Amino acid sequence: MALTTEHTAIRPGRWRRLKRVAAAPLATALLGAVAAVLPAVSAHAASPGQLVYATDSSSNSLVAYDLSSDSIVSKVPVGNMPRSLAVSPDGSQVWVANEFANTVSVVDTTVDTVVATLPVGRFPSALAFAPDGSRAYVADNRGGHTGIDVYDTSTLTVTATVPVPYTVSRLAPTPDGKRLYAAVSGNGTVAVIDTATNAVTATIPTADNRSIGGLETSPDGTRLYATNVNTGTLSVLDPAAGTLVASVKVAATGGSLALSPDGARAYITTSTNGFLAVVDTATATLSTTVPIAGSPNRVLADPDGTKLYVATGTGKMVVIDTRTNTVVRTTAMGAYPADMAFAPTPPAVTGLAPDHGPTAGGTAVTLTGSHLAGTTAVTFDGTPASNVTVVDDSTVTAAAPAHPAGKVGVALTAEGRTVAAGSYTYQVPAPAVTAVAPASGPAAGGTTVTITGGDLTGATAVNFGTVPAVTFAVVNDTTITATAPAASAAGAVDITVVTPGGTSTTTAADRYTYAKDATKLTAQPVLLSIASGQLNVNLNLTATLTDTTTGKPVPGATITFKVGATTVCSAITNTVGTATCTGPCPVLTVLMNLGYTATWTGDPAHEAASATVGLIRIG
Repeated sequence: MALTTEHTAIRPGRWRRLKRVAAAPLATALLGAVAAVLPAVSAHAASPGQLVYATDSSSNSLVAYDLSSDSIVSKVPVGNMPRSLAVSPDGSQVWVANEFANTVSVVDTTVDTVVATLPVGRFPSALAFAPDGSRAYVADNRGGHTGIDVYDTSTLTVTATVPVPYTVSRLAPTPDGKRLYAAVSGNGTVAVIDTATNAVTATIPTADNRSIGGLETSPDGTRLYATNVNTGTLSVLDPAAGTLVASVKVAATGGSLALSPDGARAYITTSTNGFLAVVDTATATLSTTVPIAGSPNRVLADPDGTKLYVATGTGKMVVIDTRTNTVVRTTAMGAYPADMAFAPTPPAVTGLAPDHGPTAGGTAVTLTGSHLAGTTAVTFDGTPASNVTVVDDSTVTAAAPAHPAGKVGVALTAEGRTVAAGSYTYQVPAPAVTAVAPASGPAAGGTTVTITGGDLTGATAVNFGTVPAVTFAVVNDTTITATAPAASAAGAVDITVVTPGGTSTTTAADRYTYAKDATKLTAQPVLLSIASGQLNVNLNLTATLTDTTTGKPVPGATITFKVGATTVCSAITNTVGTATCTGPCPVLTVLMNLGYTATWTGDPAHEAASATVGLIRIG
């Protein structure tokens, strides 16, 4: 039973929100009309198992098949000779191409009802949704005007038509939705369509210029696979280069196609040969075949990669273990699918961290799980989180909103489906620092500082600027003692306290000032022997630099040695703080000064220092 309606434009995913207003009366009328034709079946949304949608030409219906119970849980009448189908990304709709009725049935999966019937020129043969669900593509094979109609799913109207030369058997969008691949069976090519301009930008040849039975893109988008029905080959295409890179002979004839989730294997049905071919995509070779009774015609690869589901021409569902490539179960399906597709797997959240934060909100929370790539919202007790970011299919981050103290539920919405994501505890306010004593100390660190404030219990860190305290101890809710770390430079820093409730806000009251360490240079006197008439003398000069605050040597400091105003040489202190160098000096300068000066200009953490000692003439 098909329905043609003056429909209200509704984007996939909005059916659930509007079904009370619009869909429920329509559903009641439609279900009443078909009650005499089909047995009452509970809505498949209640089924706990994994669902497969299939077009059943024997009953002109869309079937929802529960793989966990091996049973049909929903059967919706559609148009005459349903062939291809496509499931919206959020699973709220299934579009069915009715080949002999020249229509597309739009099925609302929440009420198992056809809610709109779209007229198509002639023999609609292939369907696909854009990854974001905003567009749907329908292959229209009207005589002399074959093309792909582009539908706006919010209005259910055609916004563009992409001309193609012959019948299109399969459609495959890229994961980013920027391109659409169309299998053109009339000449055995794949048309590459730019979805921004709705224009064919390239044509890729396959191994045969006739019918194409299956078309799939690799998970990384670098390869495109097509099955050639007449020659029984798998064509491996490079979409970037637009070339055929390999052809794998699998049987006398080829059929439908599925890829493993990791793209490592391709599975091809061969109805006339009675087996499923398994191709290693890395080597482009046939690795094995799996015998299947009853003319296998459609294959699906389980999202977890462990199973294959093959529908046969005799109405059976055959389950294959991909680890052993053996048939593990065969059941009567009760339908004869022309096409099959999985219902989208709902998102699942298995982790949430951190699971607590301040009542002011703002905490960055990471949610982990599976099938999270389509996440559009995260809520805390119904309040939307901000900065929701999809990192990948298993990770989403969000900033917790403000909320009174206590435990609340967190929910995540992806592809129109909302699931529980765990609980989050809003905690007491962040700590506050109101005084520090003493308020200063040497840059070498080591000073014991008493920190006074509030909400300090449970402190996990005390920082002097960005440097953690050497040690700290929570005395009570208002007092912490901490040992100051060494500073790289003198100056003022803020002491902050971190607790599960947050980090203390910096104020003038938490200021701690590092003072430069005092230093001392000790130079060694030099004994000289100057000959009569000698004009220059080489001086061997030595000085040692010590941090008098810590009593430790200061390595890496540049010491400059001068006799009067004449610079003799410079050297860098070693690990024990000693600098030694040799340089020439005029004898006259030596005799006029009879001494030299060692000087260090200091650094951000140390004071400058100098020392003057004698040059003692002994001959």
